[in-house]
Amino acid sequence: MNFALYRELLAVRPIRRLLLVGMVARIPHSAAGVLLTLHIVLTLDQGYAAAGAAAAVMTIGIAVGAPWRGRRVDTVGLRTALIPSVISEAVIWSVVPHVSYQWLLPLVFVGGLLTLPIFSVVRQSLGVLADGDQRRTAFALDAITTEVVFMIGPAAGAIVATSGFTVLGLTIVGVSTSLAGLFLMWFNPPTRSPAQDEERSVDERHAAEAAVVSAAPAHLQEAAAELVPAGATHRGPGLRCKVAHNFAWFTATVAAVFAVAAGAGMVLSGTDVGIVAALETGGRQAEIGIVFLFWCAASVVGGLIYGAMHRPVSPILLLLGMAALTIPMGFAHDTWALAFTAILPGLLCAPVLSSASEKVADLVAEERRGEAMGWYGSALTGGVALGAPLAGVFIDGTGPSGGFVSVGVAGVVLCFAGLILQQRRRGRIKAQ
Repeated sequence: MNFALYRELLAVRPIRRLLLVGMVARIPHSAAGVLLTLHIVLTLDQGYAAAGAAAAVMTIGIAVGAPWRGRRVDTVGLRTALIPSVISEAVIWSVVPHVSYQWLLPLVFVGGLLTLPIFSVVRQSLGVLADGDQRRTAFALDAITTEVVFMIGPAAGAIVATSGFTVLGLTIVGVSTSLAGLFLMWFNPPTRSPAQDEERSVDERHAAEAAVVSAAPAHLQEAAAELVPAGATHRGPGLRCKVAHNFAWFTATVAAVFAVAAGAGMVLSGTDVGIVAALETGGRQAEIGIVFLFWCAASVVGGLIYGAMHRPVSPILLLLGMAALTIPMGFAHDTWALAFTAILPGLLCAPVLSSASEKVADLVAEERRGEAMGWYGSALTGGVALGAPLAGVFIDGTGPSGGFVSVGVAGVVLCFAGLILQQRRRGRIKAQ
């Protein structure tokens, strides 16, 4: 292991500033999950299944919007792409705490759809600023800063919510996230390398020339084929070619990484809801921050170790370990037992996410990386959307332990299914 890699990477000012800005910008939404859950349970007097359903609706909105937002960053630039988020974050999260549960659901969906894409933007920019072996360390650092955020945000959210200020807390989340978006627009981290920007300018010029030719008499339109850049086609069968070209980056290997992201999101969100439920039902809401501190601190340690490694580890194996080690959390009977059992799965949280992010950056070309990171975010939030209500249903039916066991077992099953499919695919390749 080479821990000097961190010193070398942090010596690069743009990377250091990007990680710092990303960490600060993530804090408000890291508190939003706990605030929204306890607002629904305590203020609106609904169950944990209802809270999980609201979290699922919000994350479905994020999953639907992430690829489109990523593509907008690719095509129009970061500053223009962030304008809808800056407006919606301030407006929607100021309204959400003042409405009934029935109106809350569509509002959090729209809020998710237009959420500030801070996670995908930071990953995309790190993919530009770091290359080669540096990427593993860079993505590990990103995962570590995310865990630091989740040490601060949920604990702060729990304190605010249990003090009876969920309405104020959710409003602050929206306003502060909007301000973070404005700062990100001012900072404007690179999402494409200079070479890719030059290539895009050439492609745009060629597209304009092709449009002029396409308006010429029919016997001149044959010349358009030589002027149209890769991926730009005409109507009819050509449209299908364009679609195929646009998704040429979506290979079976990339799909497997997205499945890992979904599984990680499911386990993490189910664990999140399980921790809140286990302590709230025991009347120990004020101690939620203790468990999150142990869980996230373990993830920081795991991320530091993984980022210093010379070789990557398969994200599916990391997820398998995290899911299996989540199950024993269901058998903890007090705050400190829960905190200590959270250490082992916590050690694998950051490595799972950094390994998967590194895979996407390695597998997808830079000109499509923003969109790919958007789909990666969709897979992750899709898993979150599944994990929260899955855990909520088992918590309402069998108690807090059911949340941990249900998502842990589901994660293990998903990993074994993925490993079996990988082995069969390798077998077919060898047979060919």
